[in-house]
Amino acid sequence: MSNRLGELLVREKRISLEQLRAAQQTQRKDRVTLGYALAKMGYISDQEITDFLSQQYRVQAIDLNEYEIDREVLKMITKDVCTRHKIIPVSRAGSSIIVAMADPSNLHAIDDIKFLTGYNVEPVVSSETAIAAAIERAYAAPEISYDEIMEGFEEDEIEVASDEDEASAMDLERASEDAPVVRLCNAILLNAIKKGASDIHVEPYEKALRVRYRIDGVLHEEMAPPLKLKNAIASRLKIMAKLDIAERRLPQDGRIKLKLGKGREMDFRVSALPVLWGEKMVLRLLDKSNLQLDMTKLGFEQKALDDFQKAIHQPYGMVLVTGPTGSGKTTTLYSALSDLNKPDTNISTAEDPVEFNLQGINQVQQHEDIGLNFAASLRSFLRQDPDIIMVGEIRDFETAEIAIKAALTGHLVLSTLHTNDAPSTVTRLLNMGVEPFLVTASVNLVLAQRLARRICSECRAEVQTDEKSLIDVGFDPNELSSVRTFRGMGCQRCNDSGYKGRVALYEVMPFGDRLKELVLQGASTAEIKQMMIRLGVNSLRMAGLSKVQEGTTTVDEVVRVTAADGGSH
Repeated sequence: MSNRLGELLVREKRISLEQLRAAQQTQRKDRVTLGYALAKMGYISDQEITDFLSQQYRVQAIDLNEYEIDREVLKMITKDVCTRHKIIPVSRAGSSIIVAMADPSNLHAIDDIKFLTGYNVEPVVSSETAIAAAIERAYAAPEISYDEIMEGFEEDEIEVASDEDEASAMDLERASEDAPVVRLCNAILLNAIKKGASDIHVEPYEKALRVRYRIDGVLHEEMAPPLKLKNAIASRLKIMAKLDIAERRLPQDGRIKLKLGKGREMDFRVSALPVLWGEKMVLRLLDKSNLQLDMTKLGFEQKALDDFQKAIHQPYGMVLVTGPTGSGKTTTLYSALSDLNKPDTNISTAEDPVEFNLQGINQVQQHEDIGLNFAASLRSFLRQDPDIIMVGEIRDFETAEIAIKAALTGHLVLSTLHTNDAPSTVTRLLNMGVEPFLVTASVNLVLAQRLARRICSECRAEVQTDEKSLIDVGFDPNELSSVRTFRGMGCQRCNDSGYKGRVALYEVMPFGDRLKELVLQGASTAEIKQMMIRLGVNSLRMAGLSKVQEGTTTVDEVVRVTAADGGSH
């Protein structure tokens, strides 16, 4: 078909002979079809090819994107047959089935379908690209439907005890092993993986139970199972996480490990919390295959990346990463550690919890209940001949004091704090009771970060934003003419949200002499911030605005995740 299509298009002067030869080269090199190569190289559109074939073979053309394919006819022909012949069945009419074909003259394919289905074949024409996309859509594994799981499941099959009638652990275990509950819990976990969620919330209220997923940093309501199942679902998740199902009055933490085939593993960190109407379960998805350890791909501007790499390659001192929960601090620290992880370097980390296992790094899980906290781990590390130490978080004066002493005695210390931006991190350490001269002597660099949602690449389009709102968020009035703004229009790939994935915004503040002088003089956070910007450091808001100009994120997202600089630029 490819050669015949090419010859016909040249004969009808739709493309030139040179274009055909160039497309045939691409076809051979990339192992794609000729129609796909011609469309990709811009010589002719998919629509033109479809219309051309429709005229040539006097067969109706259809747009598969707007056509609802009959599920019943899909069952007659396997995906392999469709892919091999570049066809897809679309509907049935009496004793015939209507089949979309890239080559309506392919008698071999028509005979094959007749033989397989026992029906006459009525061909319609569509482009190869549209047929390939339709095959993927039609034969994709169906979304796990909550309704299907609950079908045939009598609500009174599970007895859930009221508060007066406490259920025994054995009853709960029996209820949670019930097939629909097992299937429902599996569906909740697998759907979360499929949708790229980072957290799952299972929340019981007085009159309802709801399941929400956090996708790209924002919570979305996913389903509302019957309230009667609240204890059975909590128990099932606790059994999977090896927690005590009889204990329903105290918080518990555990882990679930799922094997997903093809050697892929997924970890879930499970937290059970007793709330007013039952137990709220939160599961954090830890996907090793998604852990980005290549620092150059995290979203740093070049200067910020150079400053950060210079600081982590110092022989001693402190590098602090700051930001709220879920802003990607762990990923940044892990990528720094993986960069520093060499056979001649001894690295120890104190984490709560250890999120990913890193080969060649000594990771210590904290157990507050037996006294193994950050301060105790740090003291022990200093007797273990370390080169680099990572402390999950500096929460109190004791941890800060030991970390600073380690940084001053020839060790590189990496840690995190919960503050809003880089300048306020210094103030936070002083408020903990650390002396200003110790802060200036030990800190090499402070990095603040946020995660903003990335515009979906499939439905991204340029939009007009009025000048006043651009000036309000911090754009320079003199540069407005060069600012182009984009947003996602919503499509299947991004669940109609307009966003897919996230991009990190960084504020990287090297702690140089000018800033150290200010700290010793007792300067305020605002003064430190002004000096930081004067020294050429991009604030979080500025980093966000540069991502808006690149077309990576939207003005709304930048406003959501960063604070205004307050006239400091």
